Amino acid sequence: MTSDPEENTVPNGDPDSDPAHAPIRVVLADDQPLIRSGLRVLINDAPDITVVGEAGTGAEAVKLVTEHRPDVAVMDIRMPEMDGIEATRRITEAAGATRVVMLTTFDDDEYVYSALRAGAYGFLVKDMALDSILDAVRVVASGDALIAPSVTRKLIAEFAVRPEPARPRGVDDSLLTGVTEREREVLTLVGRGLSNSEIAQELYISAATAKAHVARLFTKLGARDRVQLVITAYEAGLVSP
Repeated sequence: MTSDPEENTVPNGDPDSDPAHAPIRVVLADDQPLIRSGLRVLINDAPDITVVGEAGTGAEAVKLVTEHRPDVAVMDIRMPEMDGIEATRRITEAAGATRVVMLTTFDDDEYVYSALRAGAYGFLVKDMALDSILDAVRVVASGDALIAPSVTRKLIAEFAVRPEPARPRGVDDSLLTGVTEREREVLTLVGRGLSNSEIAQELYISAATAKAHVARLFTKLGARDRVQLVITAYEAGLVSP
């Protein structure tokens, strides 16, 4: 579904002091109090996740993330004073480990590609199943991107027609320095939303080999996750909507 993520001694035998058992800490940012309240109740009912702060604007979200250093920030795209995209950009440009998930509806089409460029790890759709929201927070906290191959294909088709800046026609080799021909083939298929197993079938290689190629692309392209590989594939001209 997503990119592959990158033993702790328990002092005095206390399980609460083991980082592996610490709850996932979340900041919620949405200008609609009812949505924040619903998400807070949902998240705090989960034994492994806790809300440490709530914000009604992007500026408040940046401040709370700076103060609390949560694992995940759930960020609405449309907010007053500072929108979620600018807030995400500021959070991800800081050296902290907080991962941002955008809270969106598909009325927010024009913002999704910009949010990915700003460093978002993925998207929560406001009407998705409650259990899926909790699972999404866990996925992102573990270091994975949230976007499944099927959703990636939809993003490419619907949102990537709005690049910024406009990309040149043809393949931009300057974005692919050190990438082999086989790795270009793999990157193209990642850009089309294929999973590792689907890439293996397409190229008649093993799933382990496909996984290894993707791992090398992360290193060579300095990509944080599979979403960034998709963006690179698009901007380099390997795929188009």
